[in-house]
Amino acid sequence: MTCRIGLLWDSPLMFSRLIEDCGACCETVNPYMLASPFWRGRFVALIVPTGFANPAYSNLLPALRAAERRIRRFVENGGRLLVFGAGCPREDAYDWLPFPVTYTFAYGPRAVRFTRESNYSSLFAGYDHTAVECDGSFPAHGGETLAVSATGEALLIGKAIGDGMILVSSIHEYPSREFLKEFSCGERETLF
Repeated sequence: MTCRIGLLWDSPLMFSRLIEDCGACCETVNPYMLASPFWRGRFVALIVPTGFANPAYSNLLPALRAAERRIRRFVENGGRLLVFGAGCPREDAYDWLPFPVTYTFAYGPRAVRFTRESNYSSLFAGYDHTAVECDGSFPAHGGETLAVSATGEALLIGKAIGDGMILVSSIHEYPSREFLKEFSCGERETLF
């Protein structure tokens, strides 16, 4: 079993320490690496943190768009992708994903309920599900709704693509250790 995550961001984050505390190797993949057709990495999973589309926090969105085909190929070949909230009111924030996702930015606490048990129900284990910080919702998408707010807003969606999986979450919290251990470990790494 191998445990390796690529954390897509402009510079190192504290998030990487949490990933490493869970026993996985974490490599920060900056926008220059991501957009370069010559850079290659091998990972079980990739994570795109909250705020990726907000130019006040990150320059990642243009690189995600440039790497759109490579991201799709990574997932089709068995990779896992976890994408958090865009962090700003952009209708085109998720246009680089291989399925449609419409995002509405609205920061605040929400009660969260999983729609069914799945491998991803542990994503936010340990949090008070009656008041989870979220940065928006997904009013329309081409995936499966895995978690909703008390008012029925989609907060976590998933989509199997080929042999891999994409999760998109507007929940503005670090994933649980239990989830990170499961998500970051697999039988093999996939070329990105």
